[in-house]
Amino acid sequence: MVVTKNFQLPSDEELNTQEINISWPYIHAAAVFLGKRCEWFNNEFMLCRYELKDPRKCLKEGKDVTKCALEGLQDIKKHCRNEFEAHVNCVIETSATGSNDQHCRKTRKIFDDCMKKNLNLERPSFGYFCEAKVHDSPRPKPSKEKTEYPDRVPEPVAPPYPPSKYQGRQGFNI
Repeated sequence: MVVTKNFQLPSDEELNTQEINISWPYIHAAAVFLGKRCEWFNNEFMLCRYELKDPRKCLKEGKDVTKCALEGLQDIKKHCRNEFEAHVNCVIETSATGSNDQHCRKTRKIFDDCMKKNLNLERPSFGYFCEAKVHDSPRPKPSKEKTEYPDRVPEPVAPPYPPSKYQGRQGFNI
């Protein structure tokens, strides 16, 4: 990334947030529920990054995503700990066969039922996160600043075209 001398990094206070320090099997087991629970915050963060084109301006939204995921894991630990641990242990034991869930369907079903009963979160259908969705953001839309480039190519002239300066094709009759 090329930076100018006016580039400023965010302060340490702006960057500090509690991190989620868990390993892959735990993330794998909880991912769809965290994705569903934190969908609005994640969409807000991604929209901010897309619109503003500067991740430094979206630190608050990024912290909100992390906070939501942390709270989601705490809720899983509080309400469905045994079912979650059983599913994670199954994922760990069968991880040598790949990352598919075919060997852990029983523990996943028990965990899914617990999440539905205690946290009112259903496992989203296959392909849910690939569906197109419209995100309604409370943030104001960024203003579109038109940048002027002094060496840009001028806009083409719309028809009818002016007569050719050098006779066009007629000058090359053979």
